[in-house]
Amino acid sequence: MNSLAIHLKKKSTFFHKVKPHLEMIAALTSGFFILLGWLFNQNNQAGVSVVFYILAFIIGGFAKAKEGIEETISEKKLNVEMLMIFAAIGSAIIGYWTEGAILIFIFAVSGALESYTMNKSQRELTSLMEMQPEEALLINNGMERKVHVSKLSIGDHILIKPGERIPADGIIIKGQSNIDESPITGESIPVHKDVQEEVFAGTVNISGSLTVEITKEAKDTLFQKIIELVQAAKNEKSPSQQFIERFEGIYVKFVLISVGLMMFLPHYLLEWSWNETFYRAMILLVVASPCALVASIMPATLSAISNNARKGILIKGGSKIELLGNIKAIAFDKTGTLTKGKPVVTDFFIHPEKNKDEVLKIVASMENQSNHPLAEAIVQFAKKNDVSLLTDIFVEDVSGWGIQATINGEEWKIGKLAFLGLKEVNHFSKGMDKRWADEGKTVIYASCNGTVIAMFALKDVVRNEAAKAIRTLKRLGIRPIMLTGDNQHTANAIAKECGILDFQAECLPESKVQRLKELKEKYGITAMVGDGINDAPALATAQIGVAMGDGTGVALETADVVLMKNDLTKISHAIRLSKKMNRIIKQNIIFSILVISLLIASNFFQILDLPLGVIGHEGSTILVILNGLRLLRSK
Repeated sequence: MNSLAIHLKKKSTFFHKVKPHLEMIAALTSGFFILLGWLFNQNNQAGVSVVFYILAFIIGGFAKAKEGIEETISEKKLNVEMLMIFAAIGSAIIGYWTEGAILIFIFAVSGALESYTMNKSQRELTSLMEMQPEEALLINNGMERKVHVSKLSIGDHILIKPGERIPADGIIIKGQSNIDESPITGESIPVHKDVQEEVFAGTVNISGSLTVEITKEAKDTLFQKIIELVQAAKNEKSPSQQFIERFEGIYVKFVLISVGLMMFLPHYLLEWSWNETFYRAMILLVVASPCALVASIMPATLSAISNNARKGILIKGGSKIELLGNIKAIAFDKTGTLTKGKPVVTDFFIHPEKNKDEVLKIVASMENQSNHPLAEAIVQFAKKNDVSLLTDIFVEDVSGWGIQATINGEEWKIGKLAFLGLKEVNHFSKGMDKRWADEGKTVIYASCNGTVIAMFALKDVVRNEAAKAIRTLKRLGIRPIMLTGDNQHTANAIAKECGILDFQAECLPESKVQRLKELKEKYGITAMVGDGINDAPALATAQIGVAMGDGTGVALETADVVLMKNDLTKISHAIRLSKKMNRIIKQNIIFSILVISLLIASNFFQILDLPLGVIGHEGSTILVILNGLRLLRSK
C-alpha cells in the first residue's frame, strides 16, 4: 500500500470515528464563538462581536435548520425547528444577538443529545448480532469452492460436512445424516434425514456428509431476519411519540398565529410600545415552542431500547417497549424456552449381576464414537462419574437406530429395543423403563450378547434461570402459563419444577393460538415466549411476542422482542425498564407543559425577559432529554 493510500485510509478512519459526534462538536464550537462575541461586545467592539455571533448562528444552527427546512418541504408543514430559526432571527433583528445565539447554542446541544441517543441505540443493537459463518461449499462441475451465502442461487448444490451448520434451506440429494433441528422445531432429539428430505438454514448436520440443493435465497436466513429486526427497532415509533408528532404540527400553527397577533394587538389594547410588543412576541415565539414536549418521549424510548440491547434484549420498536410495562400474563413454550433443548441423563439402571463401572465404561466408550446428542449426554454423564473411556474399540453406526461393537469377544448394542432385537426388557427392570417413558423421558438400552444389561433415561432439563424468572414475574403481578405439545406427564413435571400452576399439554400450533386468544380476553395484555416455527402463530397472536435468540428465523421475524442470550430473567428486566420509561415520559410531559405555561404567563405579565426565556425554555428541553438518558444506565 503506497503512502497516499495509507493517508487516505487514516483520514477515512478518523472521519468515521468523528462523524457520530459532529453535531455536538458544531454546538460546542458555536458556544465558543458566542463567548468570543460577548467578550468583544464587552470591549465595545460591536462589529467584531456580530461577526462571531453570525458564525455561532451558522455553525450551531446549520444541522437543525437543514433538518427543519427539509422536513417542512417534504411534509409541507412547519415544525419546532422552524420556530427556533424564526425566534433566533427575530432576536437578532431587534438587537438581541447574544440571546439569539444562546438560543441556537442550547437548541443545538439538545439536538446533539437526541442524535447521541439515536446513534448509541443503533450501535448497541447492531453490536449484539454475532456474525454466523456465512460461507458455503459450492459444488460446480464436480469442483468444490467456498462462496459467500449471498452468492448462492436456487438450484445450486452445496456440500455440508459433519458438524457444520447448514447455510441455506434446501433438499438433500445425496447422503443421510442426523440433523439437530432444535432451532427450528424446538425438539432436542435430532431427526434422521435422507435423500429428498428438507433441511433448514441454522440447523446442524451431526453425523454424515450431505449434498443439498438450495430452495431458498440467502435473504431468508436467520442473520437477515435479525438485520430487519434491528432496522424496525430503529424506525418504529411508540403511540405516545406518534401522538406528540401529530400534536406538534397543530401546535406550531397555533403558536405562529398567537405570535402574529402578539406583534400588534398589545400595542393597541394594552398601549405597549412597538418595540416592547415585538420583543414580547419574540419571547412568546421562544417560550411557547414545544421543544421540551417533543423531546419528552424519543430520547427516553431510545435509551430504554439501548439499555435492553446492552443486556441482550432486542426490542422491535417504541410501541413494543411502551406496551411491555402493561403486560398482565405471559405464556411460555416448553422445549427450548423453559428447557435447555439438550438432553441429559436423569436416571440409569445397570443389571445387578454386572459390574456397574465396567458396564458404564463400555457404554460410554461406544457412545463416544457417535455424534448423536443422546450419545454425547451419556458420555458426559460417565465423565461426571469419573469413568475412564476405552480408545481402542471399533464401533459401527447403524444410522437412525443405534450403534454396535464387539468388545472382548462380546457383542454389544446400544439403541432402541427394536434395534436390540427385543420387544421388552427382562424382569430385572421391574417396569422402570415404562415409568421413565410415562414421565416423558427418552429411554436408551444397552445389551450384551442379546441380553439387556443397562438402561438410561434422558430428558431435556429445565433452564437454570427458569424458576427464578417465573418467581420474578409473579412478584411483578404477571400470570405465567405454559403451553406445550408434550404429554400431560412431562408438562406437569416441567410446570411443577418451574413453579407454573397453569399449563396446557398436547398443544398443536392452532391450539396455542386459541389459548392465547382466551388469555387475552381473561387477563388483558398478554405476551408469548417461544423459539420455533410452531410458535410463530402464537407469537403473532399475542400483543407481545418474545423469541429466544437461538430460535428460528420465522420466530425472530414474528416476535417483537428477542432474548439474544436466551436468558428468561431478562424478560422481567425489560418489563421493569418499560414501567420506568413510561413513568419518566409522564414526568417529562407534565414538566414540559408546566414550564411552557409558566413562561407564557410570565411573558404576558412582562416579568420575563428574553435571556431568561431562552434559558427557561431550552434548559427545560435539555432537562427532559437528560431525564430520558437516565434509562441508559438503569439496572
